[in-house]
Amino acid sequence: MTQPRVALTGIKPTGIPHIGNYLGAIRPALALAQSYEARFFIADYHALNSIHDPQRLSDLTYEVAATWIACGLDPARMLLYRQSDVPETFELASFLMAFTAKGHMNRAHAYKDAIAKNEAAGRDADAGINMGLYTYPVLMAADILLFDTDVVPVGRDQKQHVEICADIAQTINHAYGAELLVVPAPVTAAATDIVPGLDGRKMSKSYDNTIPLFATEPQLKKLIGRVVTDSRTVEEPKDPDTCNVFNLYRLFAAPERQEELATRYRAGGMGYGQAKAALFEEMNAGIAPLRERYQALIDDRAALDRHLTEGAERARGIAVATMHRLRQAAGIGALAKSG
Repeated sequence: MTQPRVALTGIKPTGIPHIGNYLGAIRPALALAQSYEARFFIADYHALNSIHDPQRLSDLTYEVAATWIACGLDPARMLLYRQSDVPETFELASFLMAFTAKGHMNRAHAYKDAIAKNEAAGRDADAGINMGLYTYPVLMAADILLFDTDVVPVGRDQKQHVEICADIAQTINHAYGAELLVVPAPVTAAATDIVPGLDGRKMSKSYDNTIPLFATEPQLKKLIGRVVTDSRTVEEPKDPDTCNVFNLYRLFAAPERQEELATRYRAGGMGYGQAKAALFEEMNAGIAPLRERYQALIDDRAALDRHLTEGAERARGIAVATMHRLRQAAGIGALAKSG
């Protein structure tokens, strides 16, 4: 019997999930569950690079779990677990270090971006950069390889990490002359590859341009009002393809609604205030049911704990098998002598 192909994704609990997380990561990952065995994890150890407040990290972890379930993840059918509940992840990360080229770490986007910011500010190139950030791609590779992952839904800025992961897997397979690890591939959703933020740049917490996924209606209306537009008057025709408002609208509205609004843009006689009102109606209609489910889930942490505990038990069954396979191949420990 052919084994189902595996799709895996995760989100760092470093802030309230926003619309960009939903459209660019959560929704595409859940869609893959229709044709793949879907596995999801909460990357709490990755979050340690920037969050050192234990209560905040705990709260954010629950928020991520509640978010995924509210958005359609079925814990009975799909695997949901905390990264920290699977110690084999960190054993595998140590194993991978022995097969990872330092040059990969030097070229990793997050590390290069941190260096560039330091240099632009006149600081030492490595100021404030910890080894967690530097070796981030290795821990991400462990997250992926431990669970026999075939595909990883990512945005363009994360493709490099999956490519590094694939290179490490191929190096290990070659070293031991066996297909010990599944070589993963990145998958991107073209329509939501880069979700625009309030200022038109990619929606990101680091840019402070996000729309929280579960913003209340008044909050949502206020934030949409801040979406940056050009200075064209009501009477002037406008280009929907270059408009931040329309680029968000098309991610929520049906095709026929998109075409209607695009026609109004090009004809003139419509102000950006009207376009923002249309965006609010579509966006709020899409997220209101999610908002209600999320609130019910976040108010019942005991239920979330049960889901995560059950997920950890299932995840460790897979993880132990992967490490057994690698230990045997490498001649390490008691497991290498058994089987």
